[in-house]
Amino acid sequence: MESQNYGHRHPLLLLLNEDQRIVANCSRCGEKVSTPCFSCAQDCGFYLHKVCAEAPLELNHPFHLDHPLLLMQNAPYSSGEYICDFCDKEDDKFVYHCSCGLDFHIKCALFTFNIAENNLKELEHVALLLPSISTKYGDYLGKCFGCWDSLANYTHFSPDCGFNLHEKCAELPFKLNHACHRKHPLVLQFNSQRLSCKICQVTWTRRGSGFVYGCSPCNFVVHIDCGSQSLLQVIESTNHKHPFTLFLRQVPFTCDACGTEGNHVAYTCGTCNIIIHKNCSSLPRIIKSKWHDHRLLHTYFHDIEDFRVLDCMICHDEVNTEHGSYDCSKCNVIFHVKCALKDKYSYSIVSLENEDEMPNESSISVIERNDAGEATKIKHFKHKHNLMLGLFVGGYENSCDGCMLPISDPFYYCSECEFFLHKACAELPRMKNVWHHYCQKPLTLISDKVFKCAECWDISNAFAYECCGCKRKICLRCVIALTPGSRTCLKHEHPLFYYIKRNGKCNACGYTSGDEAFRCKDCNFVLHRGCFSLPITARHICDEHLLSLTDHDDNSYLKSHHCDICEESRDPNRWFYHCAICDTSAHVDCVLGKYPFLKLGSICEETGHPHPLIIVKKKYCYPDCDKCSKPCECVALECSKSECKYIVHWNCVAPYSLQCSLRWGM
Repeated sequence: MESQNYGHRHPLLLLLNEDQRIVANCSRCGEKVSTPCFSCAQDCGFYLHKVCAEAPLELNHPFHLDHPLLLMQNAPYSSGEYICDFCDKEDDKFVYHCSCGLDFHIKCALFTFNIAENNLKELEHVALLLPSISTKYGDYLGKCFGCWDSLANYTHFSPDCGFNLHEKCAELPFKLNHACHRKHPLVLQFNSQRLSCKICQVTWTRRGSGFVYGCSPCNFVVHIDCGSQSLLQVIESTNHKHPFTLFLRQVPFTCDACGTEGNHVAYTCGTCNIIIHKNCSSLPRIIKSKWHDHRLLHTYFHDIEDFRVLDCMICHDEVNTEHGSYDCSKCNVIFHVKCALKDKYSYSIVSLENEDEMPNESSISVIERNDAGEATKIKHFKHKHNLMLGLFVGGYENSCDGCMLPISDPFYYCSECEFFLHKACAELPRMKNVWHHYCQKPLTLISDKVFKCAECWDISNAFAYECCGCKRKICLRCVIALTPGSRTCLKHEHPLFYYIKRNGKCNACGYTSGDEAFRCKDCNFVLHRGCFSLPITARHICDEHLLSLTDHDDNSYLKSHHCDICEESRDPNRWFYHCAICDTSAHVDCVLGKYPFLKLGSICEETGHPHPLIIVKKKYCYPDCDKCSKPCECVALECSKSECKYIVHWNCVAPYSLQCSLRWGM
């Protein structure tokens, strides 16, 4: 049977023979073609599902009454691609598009239209799967497209038909009268505005909108499950001693458990005069957090005097002590509930109040103290000699063997060898939770291993914390910098805080930061994590004096804006190293080199050479590398036996994972 061409240059034939095997894809939806379908009469390889061919150019969808859905050959985006708001899959074929930003595959738009019209004939031949079978499809395919709950909880239609849908979601009533919104009936619809559910307060973060019951004039939506479940009159709480009673409200309220706004559905404790979201009745009472070394306790109300700072230790915004929060009684620090429970990787629930915490074993044992009780002589478990408390009087060229930053007061030193530790580095515990490390295992203090820091990517063989699970290593500079709390910077008068989701142009290197950076709450000052940890002073053979990190060049003479090491131009607004005595100026990377945090003079045996090798950096003479024959101007490995004369560049023998590029790409 010949039919119209549906936009194709040749006539089309309607194929009805169900036994006819076709190996081709539909030119509109991209899926495999089966009869009935249209085929090009000239046999040019053009096929259309009958349903796709006859899809209306404009679809007034009952689940989206605000605007019509228009059928378009390509999505109206520069990439030409879109993500379907029903099945959440990406495509570049024909799309039903709405001016408000909704996009649907042809098949998804028509399938949901049939659900709205209670026309489910295309599913009559599909067997329902048992819950146990659905687990084989994994987490993504194991979700219902309608409510995005697990398919394993209910019988559902087979994914072979193209849709993961609970049987109950395919048979939902179109309208629903609900006690929490008596003004209008709720209509089954797409959550096109991504509104939060008025019952559970949750907003889906996934891109597909799924189904909700909503009232468009009132901007009111409830999830399918929340709307279908009966509202319990009385519920028990996991973090409060009294039960809560249902209280339907038509005005907003602030939840006393989490401190965020709620409306319509609330639960109250008549004894304590507390009002909460339903979901907040199950907040964990005690958690172990990746953001803090000690356990955190959920509390409804606080006295302001209990805390030295009322800013959340994660987002740094103020915590209202008149509502619920998590706090540490040992450190007097506080966290928003939403920040402490940010995601499932950031905390674990403590079931018993007396459950043991991670052992806080000290890295040092005190041998002597002064009259003020300060430890003046200690033994550190990572060094064979005793360490003495020193007073910084200047002139030290050495760096801290823990963090590899320049020595500053207070610090410990070894009188028998050149070993220095900042007091803060010496007092770090043997085991620690590290902020931003999502592995569930604790981290152990290690030393004398060459590693690439998992956070800043610098190569070092100083102290680090190694995860007992994933074996990732984090340098002390990042451990200290990432510990929640304010930080000071030599080049800024206000305290800096570490933010996870704040972009901004770094004041040091001039590049726009990614998601993570140190920021000032009082002004627009931003530092990358690596720039924050730059050594304040450094040495280089270009100058006999210590070079100081400088934030701005006041010299307006253009020719003075050059690097005295590489002799290339230098941006006067970027940080650089400078000697005020000799007027020497140089790029940060040129002064520090590629490997500023490798301890020179330490032994490295992880090569094919028969003798131990020493990490060196030649200052005046540059012998040729035994591997590449080029002068060893950067970090090199030199044989510890003077008669051997073996020397190689670090990059010539180190594995690729232990090589790095320049910090700022000058």
